[in-house]
Amino acid sequence: MTEQFSPILGIIGGTGFYKLLDDVQEIEVTTPYGKPSSPVSLDWINGKTVAFLPRHGKNHDYLPSDVPYIANLAALKQLGVRQVLGFNTVGSLQKRYRRGDFVITSQFVDRTRRRKDTIFNGDQGAHISSAFPYCERMRTAAIAALKKAEVNAHEEETVVVIEGPRFSTAAESKWFSDQGWHTINITQYPEVVIARKMELC
Repeated sequence: MTEQFSPILGIIGGTGFYKLLDDVQEIEVTTPYGKPSSPVSLDWINGKTVAFLPRHGKNHDYLPSDVPYIANLAALKQLGVRQVLGFNTVGSLQKRYRRGDFVITSQFVDRTRRRKDTIFNGDQGAHISSAFPYCERMRTAAIAALKKAEVNAHEEETVVVIEGPRFSTAAESKWFSDQGWHTINITQYPEVVIARKMELC
């Protein structure tokens, strides 16, 4: 791959975010973990090559539990990506988190049940720390950009990730809210830990 097509930043789009720009080059990628959700789109933003991948596929082809999370991140890494910015649609668990707000996640609580969350197996077994799972460099950059844009944003936030595709009962939502967790989502896990295991920021 030539240097001009070696993106440093990969953007993963969530529900409703299936396309970044119109005039793109699409790259079909096959990884040792299978094919990603869709071809990866490459384009230039401010003179930098950026890779974009819709998490659920171009036509929302994958339910949350069926997203090929490992293949998606492996495809971005194969293309030269070193940092990943993931967008997720979330629901609020606290009244001060309003529709239209931006939230920069700092912690997650995993309530999923049937998702493969490692690339290490057998004699290749390894463990990573998940104490602070999100890239602080990327979080700092996102916070600065949102302040500059003068939008309503929350900087320290815990998301609870449920299995889906069903949404929570009222009792479950009350429990999550009473724990002090801020938002609820169905796709941030295992994506965040797979990225860390692949040494992606």
